[in-house]
Amino acid sequence: MTYIPHTEEDRRKMLAAIGVERLEDLYAEIPESVRFTGDLPLPPALSQLEVEREIGRIANENLQGILLDSFLGGGVYDHYIPPQVTATLGRPEFYSAYTPYQAEVSQGTLQAMFEFQTMVCRLTGMDLANASMYDGASALVEGVWMAATESRKRTKVIVPRSLHPRYRGVLRTHLGEEPLTIVEIPVDGEGRIDQGALRAALDDETAVVIAQNPNYFGVLEELEELAKLTHGAGALFLQVFEPLSLGLVQSPADVGADIAVAEGQALGVPMNYGGPMIGLFTCKEKFLRKMPGRLAGITEDADGERAFTLTLQTREQHIRRGKATSNICTNQQLLAMAALVHLASLGEGGFRRAALLTQERSLRLRDGLSKAGVKLTHPSAHFREFVATLPAGLVAELRANGIVPGIALEEDYPELPDAYLITTTEKTARDSIDRFSAIAARWAGRKTGEINAESSSV
Repeated sequence: MTYIPHTEEDRRKMLAAIGVERLEDLYAEIPESVRFTGDLPLPPALSQLEVEREIGRIANENLQGILLDSFLGGGVYDHYIPPQVTATLGRPEFYSAYTPYQAEVSQGTLQAMFEFQTMVCRLTGMDLANASMYDGASALVEGVWMAATESRKRTKVIVPRSLHPRYRGVLRTHLGEEPLTIVEIPVDGEGRIDQGALRAALDDETAVVIAQNPNYFGVLEELEELAKLTHGAGALFLQVFEPLSLGLVQSPADVGADIAVAEGQALGVPMNYGGPMIGLFTCKEKFLRKMPGRLAGITEDADGERAFTLTLQTREQHIRRGKATSNICTNQQLLAMAALVHLASLGEGGFRRAALLTQERSLRLRDGLSKAGVKLTHPSAHFREFVATLPAGLVAELRANGIVPGIALEEDYPELPDAYLITTTEKTARDSIDRFSAIAARWAGRKTGEINAESSSV
């Protein structure tokens, strides 16, 4: 078993049930003369994460070549997942990826949906959360559709260039046949939404303004000011949030978001070649009847006992069909369960600590690279990710030493040549971070020496 859930109280009850007082009593038939006494010669205790890392290090001694240190991110992250998550998901009563269609006999699944919704609302501060969506990008599209429906005749969707490129692509694909117009606005020198460009784009045709925080560059946006500008023009403000960052930054409710969506992969879902994912969708209560997907609720049965039910499934294909503005017919129930158990296992303190450790690793690397002479593209407040300029020679040197330095941004952002999006999590070892910085410093030193040598020869 990867996780043993028994507490000390559980053990006492089991021992009492079989009629013994101590665990040692079970070994009464073994002669005292052959029993081990004293303390086992074990090293100091380590956390589970440290033990897994050490075992991995020993196991990799059998491999040929260099063990890779990856600093990739950009929407999919290698965060620590407590063993309780996989242990719970493996139980047969939870091992289903879909919402039950015989809701009255699926109380356990419905309760899990209800608890998931509650947890997401507590995390974001928003009034409502649905039972999950396919992924963050599709949740964004549903949020835009809902905002456009609420705004009726308004047709403009303002999208910042700092929004995830894949999200922008999905949005363009879905809105290609819709009577909505996407207006893209630039970022300023700090990597944030250009507020001057936003003011110029806002008008009485604007249905919704989108802001991602932290944005694709890892930069933290000035959300309260953006929401104020948006509401001043009579439009809705949609935030694409990052769940773990909410351990440190203001919630969507605090900054005035009307709708808030996210990719929840960082909450208990392992990386797996790009999927599956889980979309989080929240909004203010006044949008209840327009919210996509489904909502699990709590009530009483005929005997006065607590019961769970599908309270709302308003716009789905099997109900409204041709009149539906959303065709979302199910939810990512298994992954929603993973996110629920992950959050419950960490608790508020553990969740904040994971965010703090992630940020500590990111700041350590950012500061180390800066001291090594690496140029930071956006020297502003960030979370988990930042953009730095890595010349081709340095990238080659890092890769030769088993370091994958991040995501090259030039394909999506031609204006940022040699720029890399560099990511850390709480699982990123400090040794790996320091090695990254040291290689950058050595490379910069060699380049400086070569330049000085050339100048001397001239």
